[in-house]
Amino acid sequence: MKMNKEENRIIIVLFSLSLVFIALIVYLSYFEVFEAASIKNNNYNRRVWLEEEYVTRGSIYDRNHTLLASSTRDKEQNQERDYKYGNLYSHIIGYTHRELGKEGLEKTYNDALINLSESNSLNEFKKVIASMDKELRGNDLILTLDHGLQQYAKDLLGKQKGSIVVMNPSNGEIYTMVSYPDFDPNHLKENWDSILQNPDSPLLNRATSGLYTPGSIFKVITTSSALESEGINTDFDCKGQVNIDGYVLRDYNGIAHGHVDLHDSLVKSCNVAFSQIGVELGGKKLEETSEKFMLNHKIPFDLDTKQSTFPKSKMSKADLGASGIGQGKTLVTPLNMAMMASAIANDGKIMKPNIVKEILTPAGKSLSTKEPEVLSTAISPEIARSIKDMMVDVVNQGTGKNAKTSAVQIAGKTGTAENAHENAHAWFVGFAPAEEPQVAIAVILENHGSTGGSSAAPMARKIITQALKELR
Repeated sequence: MKMNKEENRIIIVLFSLSLVFIALIVYLSYFEVFEAASIKNNNYNRRVWLEEEYVTRGSIYDRNHTLLASSTRDKEQNQERDYKYGNLYSHIIGYTHRELGKEGLEKTYNDALINLSESNSLNEFKKVIASMDKELRGNDLILTLDHGLQQYAKDLLGKQKGSIVVMNPSNGEIYTMVSYPDFDPNHLKENWDSILQNPDSPLLNRATSGLYTPGSIFKVITTSSALESEGINTDFDCKGQVNIDGYVLRDYNGIAHGHVDLHDSLVKSCNVAFSQIGVELGGKKLEETSEKFMLNHKIPFDLDTKQSTFPKSKMSKADLGASGIGQGKTLVTPLNMAMMASAIANDGKIMKPNIVKEILTPAGKSLSTKEPEVLSTAISPEIARSIKDMMVDVVNQGTGKNAKTSAVQIAGKTGTAENAHENAHAWFVGFAPAEEPQVAIAVILENHGSTGGSSAAPMARKIITQALKELR
């Protein structure tokens, strides 16, 4: 029996309504699953306003319980956030502002800082509003940072663009993370326009998100790759320069190092040798080793990070030569390079970096702690020890002599990274004490125009020496 026109219309309408209903369910499910965090933390979320208005935000302390950030209330009971040391922790603690949003740990740990959970959120706030006889307070954060060392590193860096990262190679705790230029979160609103217009990008955390050509510090990875590979020639006659398919690579000041093996090449930072090693290794092997050191991987961390990159595309011999000495298209973050140094110090294992040591309830009870976690086994313990010995000689008799001190044996590697448009970056990575490492470091002086050995190495020496005093 044929359906009449009226029945057809009803079916079409019901089918259309069903499609709309299904689309609505899919749409809401998408936002519930994938956009929940974004909606919840949106500055225009009235529920968040309510929660944050009636909860005194938790405080933030360094590893020795030095107060870094806290909240107070004025006569009208409006909450004010005070960042005790202004610019010093601007890229780490970040800021929280009704109009400008949240960044840094203030964003990552917002729920903890306002003690928000599904069980205590809206209903408890309603009770507080009704009775006003009880103050709600958020949880406190205890960071892994050492305030004295943070201040010392910042004072050394001064007004030089760049970054310093100091960490524990065996458990991943960050002791110091300095980035300059910076900003004062206490005066964010009034300075916002000038901050945004500043060409030096003071909002950028150079430690985690600054991408730089590594230069000769990358030779640590090239050395690792060579030691893992069989049949790779590592003995060369260095005449100060080499021509690779028309690409002429020179050593610093055109110095001819003569006959060098792998050890000599790292100690003297011989570009002629490492460029040819890069060609012999090939792109696939260099990429494989780089990725074990966390390049081309997102580093899991409590702050936003940019991914260090090693080229995945097929490379010419000239490109391979440049990659072998840390030039070309390779880009790295200072955090990643501190982790690279940590891997050599820690028998080849890279630990997950951590900057929050503990979360404490308002009553002082430990709510959460973090256990050390291995992110990657970059190289074997045997290869790590071989490279450690080479890095000791870099400091004792090679390009890193300015990092040498009688106070402690430092192992390290210098780098001078050329870039096409501005002055070279000066690098130093290393760790100490060499035999039982307690700290690892990465220093970059952006567009400094000097060598890593002349500027970054002595700065690293001072910070390492101070760190071993502070962290006793």
